[in-house]
Amino acid sequence: RSNLFNHIDIIIPSFIKGTGMQKKVLSEIGLYYGDVAMPKGFEIDRDKLQADILSSNINNKKFPFSREWDKLTTYLREHINLEYNFQLVNKETWGNIYKPKEISIPLLNIDPVDLRNSPDYTLLYGVNVKDCNVRIHYDDNRRAGRSWDIPLTNNQFIMFPSMQMYYITNNQKDSLNSILTITNEFI
Repeated sequence: RSNLFNHIDIIIPSFIKGTGMQKKVLSEIGLYYGDVAMPKGFEIDRDKLQADILSSNINNKKFPFSREWDKLTTYLREHINLEYNFQLVNKETWGNIYKPKEISIPLLNIDPVDLRNSPDYTLLYGVNVKDCNVRIHYDDNRRAGRSWDIPLTNNQFIMFPSMQMYYITNNQKDSLNSILTITNEFI
């Protein structure tokens, strides 16, 4: 019996022997979400953001820089840096308005033939939403085609890798939903 164990000990590669089991995470899909809890007196004026979304859509122009947008993006970037220890730089911002019972087309915020210049993260912010869901699609190794549903409410954000396809659903039948999308680059 001891000869057999000695033989097994000899054929185990030296990089395994004596180091125990190890694990290395090669990839991860992080989903970040929560309330935008601004300090009292510095709350986000969501009516101003909603007016900017409407104006940029009607006039077919880029989303304008504003004090409210700056407060929101600064808060999100700094809190993500403090909480998760990574820094983001804003790339693009736009707003969408969803009709009652509307489901968006499949959304993907990267250019598959130009990944180098594509954003790393997509951030959705609930400007004026009611009964809204975001469905994020992902693959889990050979378990492909999975999805995660997460509600989006007023003054709440959801951030995920831009490689993930997603849908936005306005589930109610009474009002429009206004959502701000901000793409970010990881530095």
